[in-house]
Amino acid sequence: MVKEGNKAPAFSLPDQDGKQVSLSDLKGKNVVLYFYPKDNTSGCTKEACQFRDAFPRFKGANAVIIGISPDSVESHKRFENKYELPFTLLSDEKKLVLEKYEVWKEKSMYGRKYMGVERTTFIIDKEGKIRNIFNKVKVSDHEKQVLQALKELE
Repeated sequence: MVKEGNKAPAFSLPDQDGKQVSLSDLKGKNVVLYFYPKDNTSGCTKEACQFRDAFPRFKGANAVIIGISPDSVESHKRFENKYELPFTLLSDEKKLVLEKYEVWKEKSMYGRKYMGVERTTFIIDKEGKIRNIFNKVKVSDHEKQVLQALKELE
């Protein structure tokens, strides 16, 4: 079970440039790991742009931002370029990491049930422990909540 205080599940996925990124590569940094449903959709674009606009403050908190969705490497590259995103986007087309982090869930829209990503953000500390979990994220001002939680880590 993924919960605050537990060690974050390990992963290795390709980024928007096709390069493998592993959680273990990020030891010694605070990691903002945010899971989102789909590139170039309104809520996901707004969330990514808020993280982009606040990016210098995250760097100041010794934090890296990583977005994960089931979109392809190519989709992530287009999304990164279109919105000039300065952080890493990881592709989890097989949904292995989405399942490990328990964010691949049954959802419902207009009475129709389907599987999808529940927008969730994890803050993982320098030792690889989950310090905060933001479930069912509401996009507005979410980056401010995350920055505040990072301040409380120091």
